[in-house]
Amino acid sequence: MSGSEPVRPPNSFRIALNLEQPESRMDNVLLNALREQDENPTLKSMSRGALKQLFNDKKIMIKGQRAKSNSSLAAGTTYVDILGF
Repeated sequence: MSGSEPVRPPNSFRIALNLEQPESRMDNVLLNALREQDENPTLKSMSRGALKQLFNDKKIMIKGQRAKSNSSLAAGTTYVDILGF
C-alpha cells in the first residue's frame, strides 16, 4: 500500500486514527477520537450505544470496506469514514 490517503466517500465524516501501537478493538479507539475532535459536534457527543448502531448499520468504513466494532487496528494511521455525517 502506498500510504496515501484513500478517497473519502461523499456525505461522510473522516477521522484519522494515529496509533503508536496496535489496538485490539476499533470501537474504543474510535469513540475516544470522536470525543476529542471538534469538527462535528454530533459525533463528539455520541454515546457508546449510538456508535454501536453505526457499526451495525454498516456506516463505518475503512478503505471502502465495512468495519466491525471488534476489528483490531495496526499501528500507524488509519482513515475511518463515517457515512451520513
